[in-house]
Amino acid sequence: MVLYDDPRILRAIAHPTRNRVLHELSAAGSLRAADIARRIDVPANQASFHLRQLAKYGLVEEDPDAGRDRRDRVWRLVDPDGIRFRTADMLAQPGGRAAYTVFRRNAVEWGQHLVERAFAETEGESDRRNISEWSVRLTADEAHQLAREVEEVVERFRDAGRAAPQGEDRDTYSVFLLVQPYPDLPEGD
Repeated sequence: MVLYDDPRILRAIAHPTRNRVLHELSAAGSLRAADIARRIDVPANQASFHLRQLAKYGLVEEDPDAGRDRRDRVWRLVDPDGIRFRTADMLAQPGGRAAYTVFRRNAVEWGQHLVERAFAETEGESDRRNISEWSVRLTADEAHQLAREVEEVVERFRDAGRAAPQGEDRDTYSVFLLVQPYPDLPEGD
């Protein structure tokens, strides 16, 4: 597992298109810029630009074994398990707090977007999503164990999706997990 501590990386992945590129590569394993462009509905040259930016920060790399020939550029995550940060080390570096603030703001906005989208009335999509919330009593160790076990299930499905034939009818799904002590109600409620 690669642990990143460069604040510039947070700024790089705070960009919504780059973040989506990373999610597509995480789900699929390896993809060409044209494949990514088609999946996220951007021009191929824009997908290529974002891939090069992500490569500049060591987040993605070419996958020479996946190409049809030497000219066929296929990309993959440097760490197939995803991107993990050493937050304390990052915050201690110059520009770290500012980069983390931008990243956190975008992450919160994205989480809100996911929840709003999940509850939106979209014709024909109700069978393509599942919204669940549970309350369970746990110790801190049990909470870590629960999160790890759910991650293992997601990883199993992710690995199966990566191994599936490219022509299969599959979409990229977002799995958003929060395991935390039950929060206080917002002020004013």
